[in-house]
Amino acid sequence: MLRRMQHFSKNVLLKRRVSTWSPLTTAFNTRPEKRINFTKNEVGLFGKPELTSHEGFYVLKEKAIFKTDDLIEEATSFNRSRKMVVIFDELSDTLCKVADLSEFIRLAHPASNYCSAAEDACITISGIVEKLNTHKKLFNALKNVVDKGDQFETSDVDKHVARLFLFDFEQSGIHLEEEARQRVVFLNDCILQLGQRFMAGAVHPRSISKNILPAAVLPFFASDGENILVSGLYADSANSVARESAYRLFLYPDEQQERLLAEMLKCRNELATVCGFPTYAHRALKASTVETPEMVDMFLDSLNEQLQPRAANDFAIMQKMKSLECGTNVPLAAWDTPYFTSSLKRKHLQASASEFSPYFSLGACMEGLNLLMNSLFGISLRNTEMEPGESWFHDIYKLAVEHETEGLLGHIYCDFFERQGKPNQDCHFTIQGGKVMPDGSFQNPIVVVMLNLSQPRWSGPTLLTPSMVDNLFHEMGHAMHSMLARTEFQHVTGTRCSTDFAEVPSVLMEYFANDPRVLRSFAKHFQTQEPMPESMLERLCTSKHLFASSEMQLQVFYSALDQVYHGNHDMHAENTTQTLQRVQEKYYGLPYVENTAWQLRFSHLVGYGAKYYSYLISRAIASWIWQTYFERDPFSRTEGEKYRRGCLAYGGGIPSRLLVSNFLGREITPRNLTSSLISEIDTFNERLKHVDDYFR
Repeated sequence: MLRRMQHFSKNVLLKRRVSTWSPLTTAFNTRPEKRINFTKNEVGLFGKPELTSHEGFYVLKEKAIFKTDDLIEEATSFNRSRKMVVIFDELSDTLCKVADLSEFIRLAHPASNYCSAAEDACITISGIVEKLNTHKKLFNALKNVVDKGDQFETSDVDKHVARLFLFDFEQSGIHLEEEARQRVVFLNDCILQLGQRFMAGAVHPRSISKNILPAAVLPFFASDGENILVSGLYADSANSVARESAYRLFLYPDEQQERLLAEMLKCRNELATVCGFPTYAHRALKASTVETPEMVDMFLDSLNEQLQPRAANDFAIMQKMKSLECGTNVPLAAWDTPYFTSSLKRKHLQASASEFSPYFSLGACMEGLNLLMNSLFGISLRNTEMEPGESWFHDIYKLAVEHETEGLLGHIYCDFFERQGKPNQDCHFTIQGGKVMPDGSFQNPIVVVMLNLSQPRWSGPTLLTPSMVDNLFHEMGHAMHSMLARTEFQHVTGTRCSTDFAEVPSVLMEYFANDPRVLRSFAKHFQTQEPMPESMLERLCTSKHLFASSEMQLQVFYSALDQVYHGNHDMHAENTTQTLQRVQEKYYGLPYVENTAWQLRFSHLVGYGAKYYSYLISRAIASWIWQTYFERDPFSRTEGEKYRRGCLAYGGGIPSRLLVSNFLGREITPRNLTSSLISEIDTFNERLKHVDDYFR
């Protein structure tokens, strides 16, 4: 009886401990269950009554078509009663509300009939946009206002947004003579098709006859009859022969991929010159934070110069690791760096990533975000019960974002769990952008944050690895940018800004996720609520900065290559591999591996063309903001309000270069951008001087 009572007491104690979790933690730590709808009164996806069935997409797109026609007529009328930019933003909002929602449902809905209907809506809206891009009368009406001013009083923001709309028009060559405009249409189509084929080839496995390979290599790869299949770089393999073999085989030059990439770059270059730009990079960087390719080059050169000795030190440590592991002084190679980077991080952590996971239940992480948002901005994240038919799957959460005095700011739908057919990527979708309505009210934003976490088990909640925590904070950074941008126009709300600024708020959130003071506020064991031990916490935070110089140097190399491909160079003087070899010699500390063509597997060249540098610029600005405002106190409400009012609130409503300069009180220059990154690296390198102890 005594034993039973002791057991009972422990259970009661455990239940009491568990019951102290907040409602938000409890909600996200509870297994989502499918609910039976007894009322049958469904509200439709995202609360849109048209979408109680997939056929509602037809209604949505028809409404959009009719409203678009009315707005075109208003914009081109001599008797319009509103500012031109207001009409254009309503036109943009009308199309985006259907296009953005449809694009998300096309990717995320588990039912094929919804996916098909959504895809059809996407195609219809794309067709409307194509027609608008060739609507001369509409273009001339806008250009006249941009060039000569509106008949109504306009602000600097009005003029900036009107110029952005005009540039969108000019991207399609509408301002050109008909022959040149038709050439632009043709080139855009070629670029799209070449890019799609290149991306498919970039991930295609390499099939090689077993007869031409050494017998020692064969066991590392999957067999396909008389061939072996190499589907990746085997970067985490502890076997150096496997790493080298995979690298040489997977990255072996491919004539078809080379032709596709060269043709795509050639078409992009011609497109830019037809549209009046010196290079494709100049076209891509217009209206960006850095504004010109010359500025990017100066930034990359400045950063590269300071990284070289620091990266060389990283490589020297890796060389020691390889020599110890192999027993001989085998030179460090490109296929070694991912393996030794992750190996050293594991040794530094003194634990596997899974041993940290019990302290990072999904509910605890969401509560951590809630505590941080409350401290910085006076905002609460409240889990809200959805109406029947509002979500596309039963395990979706809906967060109401509420300010302590301003009330509801918007909604975040959390599609966090993996399921069959769902895209395997973490991302943020805007479903409805924020904007000021004609009656003066505000159209609150609606966004979706998508992750791919495992479903909670019956025995406990979903547990995150440290890298998953970083991803969660990153994507929620995008979501909060959307929530806190209170712009007049939806065309420039939240993440609808230049590519090299859009990532700043999300990268900044990673700094919070890597700060021991922030982690300490929520990293608690999901069973006992015991905080993560201080030693584990410190090891985790410092491990993220191991080999930071060499990892950043690799990003500089990628960015520089992207700029060279899209910049001033003779497209016929050398193939893309010769260009790679030349750029690698200047920007990376390890030599090029003969008979490899890494760039032919680099699919980001399609989506990021001339903008891959954006990650580094965003990181530099985020680091600068962190050091200026939050490094002393990551929970400061005073600094949080400055950040919200002086940065997030504007979205893309102010040119991002001006916005950042005003907020930080210093001009954006290569030196200032580089300074923040190098200062950060040196600070952590000082703390990691003992890293050589691992090889003694």
